[in-house]
Amino acid sequence: MSSVNPTSHPGAVHVDAAGLDRLLSLPDQLVLVDFWAGWCGPCRALAPTIDRLAARFDGDVIVAKLEIDGAPAVAGQLRIHSIPTLVLFENGQEIDRLVGALPEPAIAARLSAAVARRSAAR
Repeated sequence: MSSVNPTSHPGAVHVDAAGLDRLLSLPDQLVLVDFWAGWCGPCRALAPTIDRLAARFDGDVIVAKLEIDGAPAVAGQLRIHSIPTLVLFENGQEIDRLVGALPEPAIAARLSAAVARRSAAR
């Protein structure tokens, strides 16, 4: 993972398996992880959307990208069977999953709902 503090970085952070573990261990945090690969056309098409969502939800959701070819054990452990797959974690636990290159409004709606649930619970 980059040396940038992920809680203050306005864009998606690229992580490896260890970086993902660090992100998921952050207390009281929503983390959206984009599981992708460079050879995947839909993943490349989704990349600008992921960057826009990272900026839009900065402060509410940490957005990370994990390249699955560099972390096959993580992909297997999390049952990532096709890419792109977006997994939303809260306090290290999976709370939502989206598969495929979905339109930005669909992803944003799911993130907004998760942020709203967290706000209501506080």
